[in-house]
Amino acid sequence: MRADARRNRDRIIAAATATFTERGTDEASLEDIARRAGVGIGTLYRHFPTRQALLEAVYRDQVEALRSRADELAQSASPGEALAAFLVDLADFSRTKRRLTATMLATLRKDSELMSSCSAIMRGAVADVLSRAQQAGAARAGADPADVLRLVHAISIAADSAPDDPDQVPRLLGLVLDGLRPEIAGRAAPARADAARA
Repeated sequence: MRADARRNRDRIIAAATATFTERGTDEASLEDIARRAGVGIGTLYRHFPTRQALLEAVYRDQVEALRSRADELAQSASPGEALAAFLVDLADFSRTKRRLTATMLATLRKDSELMSSCSAIMRGAVADVLSRAQQAGAARAGADPADVLRLVHAISIAADSAPDDPDQVPRLLGLVLDGLRPEIAGRAAPARADAARA
């Protein structure tokens, strides 16, 4: 792909991501997305012949950006700080992802190549960030990356159901991080043992 074509494609994906996030996938018009990207509608259709193709490209782009963010945090932040920052990014992504996924699954199966490969990328990113925190003693050893993914996904659902509470996501993520701290796990073990003896 020529450099100018690549730039146009990247601009379209960025514009579509912003528009889908603001208006939802059903309400966003492709003409508005082209205008926002600064390209003609013909250019948009050359890159993405259908709305579905554009949705899939945005979804893959968001997943790859999340993977890149995990790699960036591994280089630039302490393991504990990287985990906290990554969970914030994961929560933001999860809200966008739910809207995109709901629309895409109208024509895609959950076991499609796109969904399978993107799920593997996300699981790998969470596992890498969590594993690094665990090795540094910043996260409890028994924490499962799949559980962390599910918890963050649940937070995004809760946030959508309470849009008038802007502090809900950071508050709930704080509870997840508290649960991942090794000292919490250490204090919880004697409590469970006492309960078992009672």
